[in-house]
Amino acid sequence: MLCKISINNIKKSVKDYAVYFFTLVIGVSIFYIFNAVGSQAAMLQMETSRNDLVKLLTGILSAVSVFVAIVLAFLIIYASLFLMKRRNREFAIYMLLGMGKGKISAILLIETIIIGIGSLAVGLVAGIGLSQFMSALVANLFDADMTSYKFSVSGTAILKTIICFAAMYLFVMIFNSVSVTKMKLIDLIQSGRRSETVHAKNPVLSVILFIIASAALAWAYYMVAYDFGTLNEVKVVLSIVLGAVSTLLIFFSISGLLLRIFMSFKKLYHRGLNAFTFRQISSKVNTMILSMTVICLMLFVTICALASSFSVRNAMNINLRKYCPADAQIELSVYDKERKYDVYVDIEKEYKETGLDLNTIFGEHVHFASYADKGKTLADFFGPYLEELTRKFAFFRFSAPMSLVKVSDYNDLMDLYNRDRISLKDNEYMVICNYSSMKQMLDLPLSTAQSITVFGNELKPACNECVDGFIDLSTSAFCSGIFIVPDNAVNETQKEHDYFIGNYRSQGKAEIRAIEKDMNDFIEKSWTPRINNLYGFNSTEYGGCYFSFSTRTELYDSSIGMSAIIAFIGLYIGIVFLIASGAILALKTLSESVDSVPRYEMLRKIGAEENSITGSLFIQTGLFFLLPLLLAVIHSFFGMKFSSQVLESMGTEGVSMSIAITSMILLLIYGGYFLITFFCSKNIIKNRI
Repeated sequence: MLCKISINNIKKSVKDYAVYFFTLVIGVSIFYIFNAVGSQAAMLQMETSRNDLVKLLTGILSAVSVFVAIVLAFLIIYASLFLMKRRNREFAIYMLLGMGKGKISAILLIETIIIGIGSLAVGLVAGIGLSQFMSALVANLFDADMTSYKFSVSGTAILKTIICFAAMYLFVMIFNSVSVTKMKLIDLIQSGRRSETVHAKNPVLSVILFIIASAALAWAYYMVAYDFGTLNEVKVVLSIVLGAVSTLLIFFSISGLLLRIFMSFKKLYHRGLNAFTFRQISSKVNTMILSMTVICLMLFVTICALASSFSVRNAMNINLRKYCPADAQIELSVYDKERKYDVYVDIEKEYKETGLDLNTIFGEHVHFASYADKGKTLADFFGPYLEELTRKFAFFRFSAPMSLVKVSDYNDLMDLYNRDRISLKDNEYMVICNYSSMKQMLDLPLSTAQSITVFGNELKPACNECVDGFIDLSTSAFCSGIFIVPDNAVNETQKEHDYFIGNYRSQGKAEIRAIEKDMNDFIEKSWTPRINNLYGFNSTEYGGCYFSFSTRTELYDSSIGMSAIIAFIGLYIGIVFLIASGAILALKTLSESVDSVPRYEMLRKIGAEENSITGSLFIQTGLFFLLPLLLAVIHSFFGMKFSSQVLESMGTEGVSMSIAITSMILLLIYGGYFLITFFCSKNIIKNRI
């Protein structure tokens, strides 16, 4: 009997359950998709190092899934509250007919089980289907071969999803049972006559708070987006706190001003059902200030997370091709304890004496050194701008020596990199840089033709700004300024860092992997012990050395790992926050619709047409969804500016595409919740139980 009642209730209230069911299905499918990444990757052909990265990514996603599960659990409970409120009159009828609270709890239990099983089944089917598309993303991120890929289902991900959501449903069952035991018949009967108390706000206070909040937001925007150089941990935390508090104050003040603003446009306000519509909107905002603040901030995090993660991935792909144009780079410098600066050690010579001739491994290569005039620092170069820059960039080391490279060595390297050569006169110098913030600093002296003196030679700039360029192999634009000088301007006894950059004689992937394995084994077993013995911290003359062996393969693998982690976590958290935002707004709107049924009945009694009522409902729902999104978009504009400065070394290529993808995801999920909410609200105000 109870099963029959439960099934009939679900059939009868299927439209009321639409948001709840939609949320559960999306939650289940998203949870499965991201927990099945490891199984999807296992079907692809990829190198061992990439498999290790997939294991790392899988572990991180599993940890993030705990946070996601908590968010979804609270979301399901919030949805249950709405459904309980929606059915107060139904529960009152049950109790009037003599049904005990135990049987009502049993009905809710059966309904929860049926909906849970249904949402799990539909969500898993949708997740399994959509996860096949995730394979293409995994293959793209990890440069894998999909020729051997077949349709796959992850048993581990299914089991993890079932266990996680079963625990959530169990928690919901307990919550519903406790709620039923606290029910009072008089409260259930009168629930439709009561609504949340709305307190009128002082308009003067609302205006003052709005101005204060806007000013605080403007300051926070300026700090993070336009005064990046002076940011420190305290200012970043202060900007975040100010942003959150100001968002709350804006919604608080708007709730007190919204109706008065609408009423000031008298022709618009008195047209059709606009007076009713605007009062309903004002009431909704007034009773949901804190929730709209949280939703706005979640949407802000969602937009920034999605757009930034896609942008980083696109930029890293481009950067690998642009900033890693050779197979390998070896760099060595030794620190002299007595003179307290780096001294030159010949890489090629040291390798040969250790037992390996680099010429047998490398074909085309460039072997060169950088120079340093120990008496000249960057502070000398910045000259009259030093005081201003020191205040603005307090953490920059202006006492560092200027790094000098001969123009012939640089041009040889550009030939290897297939980049344009440069030309200098005997009394000129040039600065190469591709790190945006540093370029702005370096351009100041160059714009006024600041001359420099190195090893007694006075040189003037060949250009009035930095030239885009770099030396080190990298995955990002990290070159913060190198001075290119004529060959006759350097002192050959003042060499500092030694570089060996080149391409292997063998070019096959398997051969390159083997070469690099042999090189790393040689470094570990022979090179490192000998170098440490000669130049290590135990040496009486030297105080340690800096050595690096960087390869395009290693840089590529590390870049893949970082971009994959950023992309997946950004996508995972962004979508979950988007689901939470849409669901909370939807459920709150539906709850308001339940309370407003008598108002809509009154409109019909006084002759309002059904089309006008539907139009009013559409405007109410649309503005309710639009308000937090609009402020979140404004936050995101400045948040993305901050992100672009933090990630500027990685590049911002593909930002337009990232924003387009983010907009599509917002449209599909957030827009989906809006449409479901509108149609469910329309059904509620038409069919009162």
